[in-house]
Amino acid sequence: MSVATDRPAIILITCDELRADALSCYGGRAVETPHLDRLAHEGVRFTRAYTASPWCLPSRASIITGLYPHNHRAYSNFRDCRLEPERPNLYNVLRGAGYRTAHAGKCHYAPVPYGETKADRTLPYEAFHDYYGSLGIDDLDLQDDKQVSVWFRDDYARELDEAGHLAAYRAAVWDRSASKVFDFPAPAEWHPDAWVGRKAVERIRGHAADQPLFLWASFSGPHFPFDAPAEYHARVRDEHVGTGVYREGEFDDPRRIHHTSYHGGGGIEGAGSAPERACKNYSDDYWQRLRRTYFANVALIDDQVGEVLRAVEEQFGDNALVLFTTDHGEMLGNHRLWGKNNCAYEDVWNVPLLARYPAASPPAAAAGTEQPVPGAALHGTSVDSRVMLTDLAPTCLRAAGVEGAMPTDGLPLEEQATRGGRAFVFAEGEQFLVVGDGHTTYVTAHRRGEALRELFDLDADPHQFENMIDRPEYAARRLRLHEAAEQLFTGALLA
Repeated sequence: MSVATDRPAIILITCDELRADALSCYGGRAVETPHLDRLAHEGVRFTRAYTASPWCLPSRASIITGLYPHNHRAYSNFRDCRLEPERPNLYNVLRGAGYRTAHAGKCHYAPVPYGETKADRTLPYEAFHDYYGSLGIDDLDLQDDKQVSVWFRDDYARELDEAGHLAAYRAAVWDRSASKVFDFPAPAEWHPDAWVGRKAVERIRGHAADQPLFLWASFSGPHFPFDAPAEYHARVRDEHVGTGVYREGEFDDPRRIHHTSYHGGGGIEGAGSAPERACKNYSDDYWQRLRRTYFANVALIDDQVGEVLRAVEEQFGDNALVLFTTDHGEMLGNHRLWGKNNCAYEDVWNVPLLARYPAASPPAAAAGTEQPVPGAALHGTSVDSRVMLTDLAPTCLRAAGVEGAMPTDGLPLEEQATRGGRAFVFAEGEQFLVVGDGHTTYVTAHRRGEALRELFDLDADPHQFENMIDRPEYAARRLRLHEAAEQLFTGALLA
């Protein structure tokens, strides 16, 4: 075996908009996820992992660069602030270190031109394909979001069209009467997440043995539209679907960040599809249908993860680092909201994260000792240390033997775990910042020029119903978190 192939395969598997509690390994009861449960059992389950942003683009840019959004500058889904090709990222750094780099599924490192979309046609997308390749991807199978794949002709849209199903999917996505909830209108094997799983498996099985592989398998689901194939609904336990948790009157104060999302005027994505742009107008029946379809999509993804894991194990044995997470979560009816924009709720911010290390994984320094602890030594454990998705890139670099090859705002996950994790975690977006210490969450946002502030006591109020920002007894906590946020932007706070 060559030196190159001694190095482990690095397999990053992500979803889009996945809640941690949708998985049975995180206590979810609506659907079983046996393949992800196995990964959690064989690897490490992180219970306090946090995204760097509640938006797709900045979160994904943080995953691939290891940087906070204000450092990589791709901080918005909508502004012209794409990830720069010359910026070091896992694709170009690992390719420079001898890895073959592949990506199957959603990229979203540049804003989608939403204003150009047409209900009756699917537009060219070659410029995006070329741009993603310029980031350092050798092999790209692009399915750049469920909606994007009917708006623009990515690789999935092209194959779906050749199979005769694109027109039906495009019509379903554009049907406003469905409010983003419908059964996938084609055979299940053509669902976007089935296609991504299939392409990832093909890349793994077809990989040559003369160099190591870095593959990101990036599922678009269970992000809206909520569109699981009808046969997957049978996997859902209806008695555990529910309509979400909510407190009457929680958004009566117009200073609440999601006052307009709930009462009307828009804000979070779900408001855009709601009657009168107010999430309060959705019925309980709608919430149940939305949640059931979401959980059915999770079951489909779990099946595909099982296929990817089987291919990894057959191709690479135990010489692979496997990471599983999501870019952010989903409100899913909690607080009578769906989507994620401007959300500092744990539903969106606290994400699932699983890691299974190679059998011969590099060691991490143990807290308070000189004795290193291999990542594989953490297998079979649940880690409560606070970590962030900016810790994924340094984890991959260490596994590849090129630790420190690019600047990051993180540490390898195994090192965070053995050192006790982060004192503070952060998430950023356009005119949005949240900071937390595990007990209190402080958030600042702007709505139409108005500065809004919220503070939540997670110990007393885990669902974050009550805004404590004006309570004098919380002044010291507010100041501590505000100072942590200031230190984040001045660079004075260690990752």
